[in-house]
Amino acid sequence: MDLTWFVSLLLAFIISSFIYSTWNSIYRGRNLPPGPTPLPIIGNVLHIKRGEMVKSLMELRDKYGSIYTVYFGHYPIVVLCGYDAVKEALIDRAEDFGARGRLPTLDQFIKGYGVVFGNGSRWKDLRRFSITVLRNFGMGKKTIEERIQEEVFYLKAEIRLQKEQYIDPTRFLVQAVSNVICSIVFGNRFEYSNDSFQKLLTMFSVVFEDMSSSYGQLLDMLPTLMSYVPGPHKRINKSMKRLTDFISEQIKINEESFDPNSPRNFIDCFLTKHKQEKDNPNFDRNNMVFTILNMFFAGTETVSSTLRHAFMILMKYPEVQAKLHQEIDRVIGDSRVPNIEDRSNMPYTDAVIHEIQRFSDILPLNAPHATTRDVTFKGYTIPKGTDVYPLLCSVLRDPTKLASPTKFDPNNFLDDKGCFKKNEAYMPFSAGKRVCLGEGLARMELFIFLTTILQHFKFVPEKTFTEEDIRPVMAGFANLPKFYRMSFVPRV
Repeated sequence: MDLTWFVSLLLAFIISSFIYSTWNSIYRGRNLPPGPTPLPIIGNVLHIKRGEMVKSLMELRDKYGSIYTVYFGHYPIVVLCGYDAVKEALIDRAEDFGARGRLPTLDQFIKGYGVVFGNGSRWKDLRRFSITVLRNFGMGKKTIEERIQEEVFYLKAEIRLQKEQYIDPTRFLVQAVSNVICSIVFGNRFEYSNDSFQKLLTMFSVVFEDMSSSYGQLLDMLPTLMSYVPGPHKRINKSMKRLTDFISEQIKINEESFDPNSPRNFIDCFLTKHKQEKDNPNFDRNNMVFTILNMFFAGTETVSSTLRHAFMILMKYPEVQAKLHQEIDRVIGDSRVPNIEDRSNMPYTDAVIHEIQRFSDILPLNAPHATTRDVTFKGYTIPKGTDVYPLLCSVLRDPTKLASPTKFDPNNFLDDKGCFKKNEAYMPFSAGKRVCLGEGLARMELFIFLTTILQHFKFVPEKTFTEEDIRPVMAGFANLPKFYRMSFVPRV
């Protein structure tokens, strides 16, 4: 045997043994929740099936319980499953679990700017400011409702132009939902015929798809290694750059006619705040751009994807669609526009919308959280800064809170008398200090968009849907609906 080869092999064995023993000593010495034994360098990546992070984490719950630890590389991730564990962390211990954790697929570009991915004083200042501005511009009030009603008017007109042809509704829905955000942020909407804006909006879907792909999942688990590997995850930064360039251009246009005494939109309010607090880095240009980007992400792709899921589900269950038509006809009729006050008189519609959100489970992993201090939780010690994954999918499908956790069933939100009932497992917007700041707007949009379209149209599928067709993919970061085509048939 060649001596050089033998020495090299022996040296490699010694180094590997040292790395493993050192890693194992560090790993075993922690009082983190139990979990599968990680390997040096790659952690528990081999325990995550290719392209099936959500399913894999849910399967690990079956073995290790409602709280366990996995390692992405050398980073420990504490995973919380089920309503009780997630509620205790995000609501009862909101301050302890209130930081934003790592999300390498976006962190590489966003770098902690903006309200969603910020931490500390940056997050507190931007969240407080954003909520105030949204309220001033009518979130939860009549003015926002009127913006949504106006947009659904344009959406109806666009649908009628299709003359009952089978179409993919994605483009219209993304444009319509985005225009609501545009009216708040920029003070104007964009025509459906604006191809350049439409192409830009497809970037949201592209980012969600790339983040949820097997490459995107590997990027979140092994960011350093995946930075050298070609694949669709490489498009994320390019897509994000196009989006931020568009936002920056809109800000420049706004600045040309900016009047601090008469704010017209979110940008004007941010520019005013920047002038008032010039020395506060939390209100600089980067934070303005990324806060607006955060609002677009939260208010465009998630709501439009939920509506796409809704249309598919209602075509799979025509009896549910028929009941919705009946309730809309009885409460609203066909001579006026639905408004948010109608919701309290429409328990079945309200239950169906809640169940659509629960079943479609748009963000199954939730956005990662992190501990703000050393935390003792359920007998374990979670060090400050540890990433925490409160799995929303495990809450939205918690069998202790739902009679039908895995199937679409509006009765999950109805009592024996047919009245709407709240369900603790309804947590699609997350919970606690990091709950989606646009929850009120999103819920208003879903109700008005869905009831108004159903008021005027019947949904007809191009092909018959199966249970498998409507079931969320449950792969990675987002559950995007499968491609389908449908026809909108006028009811009157």
